[in-house]
Amino acid sequence: MRYLISLPEAAADLSDLAPGMYDGDVPLPSQAELDEVEFYALPYGFKPETVAHIARMPRLRVVQALTAGYEHVLPHLREGLTLANAKGVHDASTAELALALTLAAQRNIAGYVRAGDRGEWAKDWRPSLADANVLIVGYGSIGEAIERRLAGFEVNVRRVARTARPGVEPISEIAGILPWADVVILITPLTEETRGLAGKEFLASMRTGALLVNVARGPVVDTDALVAELESGRLRAALDVTDPEPLPAGHPLWRAPNVLISPHVGGLTSAFVPRARKLVVAQARRYEAGEPLVNVVWPA
Repeated sequence: MRYLISLPEAAADLSDLAPGMYDGDVPLPSQAELDEVEFYALPYGFKPETVAHIARMPRLRVVQALTAGYEHVLPHLREGLTLANAKGVHDASTAELALALTLAAQRNIAGYVRAGDRGEWAKDWRPSLADANVLIVGYGSIGEAIERRLAGFEVNVRRVARTARPGVEPISEIAGILPWADVVILITPLTEETRGLAGKEFLASMRTGALLVNVARGPVVDTDALVAELESGRLRAALDVTDPEPLPAGHPLWRAPNVLISPHVGGLTSAFVPRARKLVVAQARRYEAGEPLVNVVWPA
């Protein structure tokens, strides 16, 4: 068994290669079968045991993640392995959620729902997304997908990334850009450089009343600093990811004003399976044919 695949749809497309199946829930194949695995398409998600199994595959050559972020896989890699991520798979779903969170926060949808649960007709005046200045922090494929979905909303967009390029400013200059933004959307990978990026100074540089949208990773934001800004009433936030995660009951972030929280569901839509299936099948075919893989992120 050279291929261990987590998606049954992809395994069906690769039936001529006789792949094994492991989705993180069904029993793992026998050790004798794991000894032969060369290509492992990880189950989607962040269960520690699914990546820990890498150590049990001595002939493994390729690890294909089904997440765009891969910080949880790096500690389990060893010399001779290649790691590819799922760049492109989550663009549509995550961009949709980024836009949904932004609109919901701007128009106070959560507040109206809570008022409705109390039988209250609670009108208020809200900031529109139209005419807003939107800063996208981390302008990769998901950042591009977010901008495409913003195109019809009459917004002004600026973009920052680690490396400057035409139309994209370097993240080193972000302190001077933050006061311009009404909405800041975080979609950076979690690295040592981005951990705590949205800390006390970053948040203090945002204009009063601005909205922080985090669809990246929880630790990109300093939670204590954000809670302080929310409790002061100076900033608003819409978060699909938090630090810690899952956010425990009783955490101050749950009680903070002006915050909308979704439980890390950016990729959990019907758009996932067809895109993940296409990627896994294509990667396995490339490996079988001895062709270069796409989305290789390690070795860097």
